[in-house]
Amino acid sequence: MEKEKIQGHDHGSRPPSIRVVGIGPGDSSLLTPQAREALQEAEVVVGYGLYLSQVEFLLEGKETFTSGMRREIDRAQKAIDLALEGKRVAVVSGGDPGIYGMAGLILEMLEPYDLTLEVVPGITAANAASALLGAPLMHDFAVISLSDLLTPWEVIEKRLKAAGEGDFILVIYNPASRKRRWQIERTREILLEYRQGKTPVGIVKNSFREDQEVVICTLENMLENSVDMSTTLVIGNSQTYRRGNHIITPRGYKIPVE
Repeated sequence: MEKEKIQGHDHGSRPPSIRVVGIGPGDSSLLTPQAREALQEAEVVVGYGLYLSQVEFLLEGKETFTSGMRREIDRAQKAIDLALEGKRVAVVSGGDPGIYGMAGLILEMLEPYDLTLEVVPGITAANAASALLGAPLMHDFAVISLSDLLTPWEVIEKRLKAAGEGDFILVIYNPASRKRRWQIERTREILLEYRQGKTPVGIVKNSFREDQEVVICTLENMLENSVDMSTTLVIGNSQTYRRGNHIITPRGYKIPVE
């Protein structure tokens, strides 16, 4: 059987119609050179208002289009419409565009159109939180969003139980909001069925931004801390431990003892 070679960013003589650009946690120092270049080359930049404000220093003289939360389809369609006009379009996505970001939606919506797309990776919240906590993700881990806006809670709960039974380190995105807290409470209940209350938990809010907060606690008392939509939780597995201000999950190396 003949194999098809796929090169994601090789569009032949055609430049990408749309670039979906991951801007990382929001600090300009963590914006990749490729992301900077994509934004500098764009004629129009589309994105959620908060994310556009984080790259405002690159948007001078550019046309911008912004919309609020839960308007992702509107932003994707606007990007497509602008690309059909022949404009160089960049869509800004927080973190990495392929991880709970805009890349998937735009690719789905692009199917009827003769347009090309390039995904520019960024540092996702799991990477940022892990760096601030030390080395909690040194072994197998799962990333789960607690937002049941697009995924039924029954499915999320099944995944939490599977991760607990499999002894995965867990990274939790979208843990709670002002109107939605019972999901994080239920998550704690589920995980306490599989691991000890003293399991280390890292709570990282607004990673690498001016209002950054980093707390290390335990699974047993994690709900005593402030958690919102800008928070990433890292919950250790059965081997994870705390040492000072770091959370460490051993990779399994046999370290010589002198």
